[in-house]
Amino acid sequence: MTIGPEGHRKRLRERFERSGFEGFHDHEVLELLLSFVIPRRDVKPLAKSLLEEFTNLAAVFDAPMETLRQVGGIGPQAAVLIASIPRLLDRYQQDRWKADTAIQSTKDAVASLTATLGLERNEIFCILALNSRNVLIATEHIQRGSVNRTAVFPRLVAEASLKHRATAVILAHNHPGGDPKPSSADRQLTRKLKRLLNDLDILVHDHIIIAGPQYYSFAENGELE
Repeated sequence: MTIGPEGHRKRLRERFERSGFEGFHDHEVLELLLSFVIPRRDVKPLAKSLLEEFTNLAAVFDAPMETLRQVGGIGPQAAVLIASIPRLLDRYQQDRWKADTAIQSTKDAVASLTATLGLERNEIFCILALNSRNVLIATEHIQRGSVNRTAVFPRLVAEASLKHRATAVILAHNHPGGDPKPSSADRQLTRKLKRLLNDLDILVHDHIIIAGPQYYSFAENGELE
């Protein structure tokens, strides 16, 4: 007995309802998504074509819409849906870590920063501005750099901290290349900013580097003493 496209779509939806994407192959994830914008068509070959073109699921979602549309069978609606997935996740994570959230641990800070920096392809330096109860006042991007470098001006960090009337800050930036270990320049900048902000009576709780699912905490590694 051959299962037609509609039966296959129904089976994918039922599997998702039972256990989310657990047990799904990458092409099945794409099939489920594409089934909502491409009706009455077997989308399995199209899902596999996307993976062949872009190598893996993450690369498919990261691809620009105009590049997605160059794959045969991907129209404007499908391209928008695919490209919206990482941006939707980013928006969801940011909404979970709005201002008035207490940052009580490194884990809390990493979760907030991953929402802000996790999907960025270029280096961004930012601060989490905190009040005396470690409640998040604001997350502010200070400077945006290239894929592997950001030039940070200490004056801008100080101005942002004072603007939000922060009593403490967590410094942060990302390493899009995937290695969270700090460079000698990262360590030098951290020392300089800690001295500058301490002179303004603003505590530096940590400097955290986000690299995908990994992170490096200066505080956890005893580098803020």
